[in-house]
Amino acid sequence: MLATPYIKCDYDKVYEPAEDSFLLLDSLEKEQQFLNERFHSHLSVVCELGPGSGIITTFMLQHGIPSKNKSIYFALDINPWALEATHATAKLNACQDKFLDTVQSDLTSSLRNKEIDVLVFNPPYVPADNVPMVPSFKDDIDEWVDLALLGGADGMVVTNKVLKNLDIILSPNGVAYILFCARNKPEEVVKGMKEKHGWKAELVEHRKAGWEVLSVYKFYR
Repeated sequence: MLATPYIKCDYDKVYEPAEDSFLLLDSLEKEQQFLNERFHSHLSVVCELGPGSGIITTFMLQHGIPSKNKSIYFALDINPWALEATHATAKLNACQDKFLDTVQSDLTSSLRNKEIDVLVFNPPYVPADNVPMVPSFKDDIDEWVDLALLGGADGMVVTNKVLKNLDIILSPNGVAYILFCARNKPEEVVKGMKEKHGWKAELVEHRKAGWEVLSVYKFYR
């Protein structure tokens, strides 16, 4: 079992690592061999959307995921506090000298097309009446945290934006790891991605976490 990064954050400002975070860590550990075989021969570009505390990006930095070859890591979040937390977590775990950059970005709007080899996304998946508006000021702390939680209708409004653009986001050999809750109806999502859009999609991990059932799927060509 790979070591989990040490985290020390202000959880009034960023999403606190919970069952969904640890499910993603377990999924990435399980996928190490697959990823190493897929990306062992070249420099890879890794991107986490919505890093929050930075635990997942730091985990990948620590353990050479996707491969032991050098990789470039981007952590993209609309929440400025999450970018600070990600840098702090990387530094706390002696990863600050590795190839990591944090960017304040609305999803992947700051990325060049077809450049990402590994995409990791723990989206705001909780169903809600709507997705919160981006706060006007950095000090509206509660509103920033809500952005990490509330995903609009079926909890899928934000996730659907990413799924719709996977062909633009990922490199030709790219892989996306995306987390879902049961209320997102992931089986229906996966079926649509396969049958309508030609993606390969596989369940990586599945776990009951309290009242919620969570799953991580990988999407690739």
